[in-house]
Amino acid sequence: MAKTINDPVHGFITIPHGLLLDTVSHPLMQRLTRIKQLGLSSFVYPGAQHTRFQHSIGAYHLTSEAIQSLARKGIFIFDSEAEAVEAAILMHDIGHGPFSHVLENTLISGIDHEEISLKMMEVINRDFNGRLNLAICIFKNQYNKHFLHQLISSQLDMDRLDYMQRDSFFTGVQEGATGARRIIKMLNVVDDNLVIESKGVYSIENYLISRRSMYWQVYLHKTVVAAEKVLINLLRRAKHLADQGEELFASPALAYFLYNNVTEKIFREDDTALKNYSALDDNDIWTSVKVWLNNKDIILSTLANNLINRKLFKVEVSDTPFDEEKIASLRKTLSENLRVSFEDTEYFYSTDSINKHTYDMEGDNINILMKDATICEICDTSDMLNAALHSKQPPKHLLAYQRC
Repeated sequence: MAKTINDPVHGFITIPHGLLLDTVSHPLMQRLTRIKQLGLSSFVYPGAQHTRFQHSIGAYHLTSEAIQSLARKGIFIFDSEAEAVEAAILMHDIGHGPFSHVLENTLISGIDHEEISLKMMEVINRDFNGRLNLAICIFKNQYNKHFLHQLISSQLDMDRLDYMQRDSFFTGVQEGATGARRIIKMLNVVDDNLVIESKGVYSIENYLISRRSMYWQVYLHKTVVAAEKVLINLLRRAKHLADQGEELFASPALAYFLYNNVTEKIFREDDTALKNYSALDDNDIWTSVKVWLNNKDIILSTLANNLINRKLFKVEVSDTPFDEEKIASLRKTLSENLRVSFEDTEYFYSTDSINKHTYDMEGDNINILMKDATICEICDTSDMLNAALHSKQPPKHLLAYQRC
């Protein structure tokens, strides 16, 4: 029997019996129910408690609607192709670790979640005796219908349409709301590429401006960034102590990454790495951090206290990089007030530069199908976006540091 899910964003979503329901039920997919979609954004937006599993189901639903919309316009898609692209979008985020990219910056080097996602898909495919071959082929953009891959990965894919609408809903940031259904109805295919019919230009304008709003108000909110810096420095300190032979409390999966230097080579050659990664979720991190509150190492315990009790780094924002003299002075103050060595103050501050363009003008462009059947790139179609997208957007520079 099919499974029906009542989703707060899209309503009732049906997962048909067979490959798709088997994929949803696989342990590697169910792992996503234990990983929050927005990581530490709940420090700013308490409602942001939704999971990557919910997002994956939502992206599947929009992909299903897009396929039906294209089919009504005469774009021929075999049932096997539809099922494959739906399976691929279900699994598109399967390789994400706890708290988004935090592990990639601390405990793992040389491999990102996209590569891990592909490895997990291959694991599921072996369990399914090759039934995901076509889905993986489409995911890797190796299938002869490029537009199917664009539904999964492009500047107007179903992944982005769902997470913007979903994240806007759960954070309450209304500026991020997008007309996903309207955009899907305006989809078409020309020369094996997705295009938007000219009637949908205003919807695309709204989508791109909303995306910019979500990045600056949610994903790159300075307090969210500060919380992530605390967690990154905390895991860096735990890794340092583990390298020194200190015995730390950790789940077996987390301990594997603390006490081993896991690289891309290890991921490729040793199944143990993927097995332990597959066992990691948010609970491994939070449980360990709670125990580290009472660790004898003052740096580890202080950072754990910061995260558990929301004593986040103070953040300064500048249009220009912070000079070395200011940072050196800050570190000296931190050393004196926290009674740690100057060298160890590296765990109590962080610098970063962040920038997010509304639209990647060198990427997989959003093209508009005009009434005369010509194709125009969105920048050449919209006067409002033409000015906004061509204007230079300098990065913001952040300095986050321990409050004393």
